[in-house]
Amino acid sequence: MKIKYSELIDQTLYFPTEEFNVEENSLKFHDIPLMEVVEQFGTPLKFNYLPKISMNIERAKAWFKEAIEKNNYKKGYRYCYCTKSSQFAFVVEEALKNDISLETSSAYDIDIVKALYQNGKVQQDVEVICNGFKTDDYLEKISDLINNGFENIIPILDNYRELDKLTDSIDSNFNIGIRIAAEEEPKFEFYTSRLGIGYKDIIPYYSQKIAEHPNARLKMLHFFINTGIKDTAYYWNELYKCLRVYARLKKIAPEVDCLNIGGGFPIKTSLNFEYDYQYMVNEIVSQIKKFCEEEGVEEPNIYTEFGSFTVGESGGHLYKVISQKRQNDREKWNMIDSSFMTTLPDTWAISRKFIMLPLNRWEDTYERVFLGGLTCDSDDYYNSEQHTNAIYLPVFSDTKPMYIGFFNTGAYQETIGGYGGVHHCLMPQPKHILIDKDQDGNFTYKVFREEQKAEDVLKILGY
Repeated sequence: MKIKYSELIDQTLYFPTEEFNVEENSLKFHDIPLMEVVEQFGTPLKFNYLPKISMNIERAKAWFKEAIEKNNYKKGYRYCYCTKSSQFAFVVEEALKNDISLETSSAYDIDIVKALYQNGKVQQDVEVICNGFKTDDYLEKISDLINNGFENIIPILDNYRELDKLTDSIDSNFNIGIRIAAEEEPKFEFYTSRLGIGYKDIIPYYSQKIAEHPNARLKMLHFFINTGIKDTAYYWNELYKCLRVYARLKKIAPEVDCLNIGGGFPIKTSLNFEYDYQYMVNEIVSQIKKFCEEEGVEEPNIYTEFGSFTVGESGGHLYKVISQKRQNDREKWNMIDSSFMTTLPDTWAISRKFIMLPLNRWEDTYERVFLGGLTCDSDDYYNSEQHTNAIYLPVFSDTKPMYIGFFNTGAYQETIGGYGGVHHCLMPQPKHILIDKDQDGNFTYKVFREEQKAEDVLKILGY
């Protein structure tokens, strides 16, 4: 009978993986000795492994390069990082090492671009795709960049008024894009995305407002759906509708040479994760080329805007199991030294699952448990994994401390949770470290933020 935790993993999951392996009864993540990290920095602990950001960018670029060569595609590919997934300077600066463009979604993102330029991280030729509904402040900042020599800024029109505002405030020629208001999945709560301009309205709008515009040049058609890039009838149907608009537009607007298919590459939420990235990339490139050939128009440069895919798999959270409560004859609650609502709000808000594994005690026997956070809220818990409706961990012991990790948590958790702010029951933000590699391939560790202090929280609250 197999009763060890390591044997359970061998029976139920693909293990070891390219990210995870176990040595001397302890878990490693990309060969990072996590128990050594815990011993040095303590828990709760948030970390970002910076090389993973560049790894994923280069993987995607390689997939598109191969697909372009395989399909004899005549135009190129451009990778954009959408900053809203994680706006930390260390994330954006690591991503920029890989010759990419940026995508913004608010006026505050433009301030990030300015700061990057002032710090010498980008030059004036940096390409920035400006998405989202644009307030007057957002439009003014976009115009200010263009007026000051940033020629590769492309505001994507979300509605009709934005072009008028840009026209009034920009002194030179400038590029623009149009976002298509895609139709949502049938099960969605509304029919059409609130973002963008309707399919049937784009051609008339171009003819009436852009074709003879003295300064604006339509360069990009932008397409994005909330469910991401998936091999489903819904995704392909929406992409074909977008391509029909592109083909019609290209015939009357030859200057349009870029198709932005947005983001939506998934990240691993389970060790049994399966997604054929190379197949999807090849199929997208193939379908775009085939459609354009049939319509007799030149294929576009392809842009993507990957956020979670860029940064999600670089992040992790480490906790200590500090106690176990037994609430009835079956339920065992392992209490962690932090709060899920504070550190992993997606688990509470949208029942998101992440990869969860113990850091130590892999040769011990296991038991089924629930995980509880430290707040008084009944929703501060984690009770199942992506691959099974249960959680199994080594048997709790008062004398043998157990540590657990949640992985691929690098996207959105800090912005949703309010990084550095006030959290439920005043649970503090944990210590945050950055893990990198030096020239010799050795791991380096840097404390980005210390654990939040009580006086910092009280000051925010006015005490």
